[in-house]
Amino acid sequence: MALAFEGISREEPRTDSQPPANVAGQILRNSHRSPSKPLARITNAATWSPAEIAAHVTMAEQFIIARSKTVLQAPPRQVPVLLRFHLPVVLVAWRGRKRKTPIQLDSSLVADRPDALSRLAAAREGTLAFIESTRAQDLSAYRSPHPFLGSLNIYNWIRTIAYHQLRHAKQIREVVETFPQ
Repeated sequence: MALAFEGISREEPRTDSQPPANVAGQILRNSHRSPSKPLARITNAATWSPAEIAAHVTMAEQFIIARSKTVLQAPPRQVPVLLRFHLPVVLVAWRGRKRKTPIQLDSSLVADRPDALSRLAAAREGTLAFIESTRAQDLSAYRSPHPFLGSLNIYNWIRTIAYHQLRHAKQIREVVETFPQ
């Protein structure tokens, strides 16, 4: 089911409505304009530094893949049709409304740019390995709840990774433009 994972690959980002293939590349392009050392705090506690954003994105991707692996260990649960409805995954990329993450930021992952980007690349390799290892399986019956969108199958969780990284690539661009070196 190759199309089910469309949007997550080593390719360059697309401009249409599909999630970009290499959003981590956008984070790389945006982060080159920020200082190499982590910015502990920009101006207030409500604004994350690029290093904190990179740590969060890495943690979220690793969490999604770990949870997907856990969900696949048990047979798929029957979910009533009404509970299968969810908000469109593309909403994850929308920056119009701030949302508080349910995943606590691990401050030990906040690092200088080379380390942060290396961890982000390692997380993406783990995602690609997971996709490759499950390519022959139909993952549409395996579901897990998203805290804002509702019940998502694993294909939508994988798409969420791309949209989530796109959201934070935009956030890094905003931080860098607002707080130049």
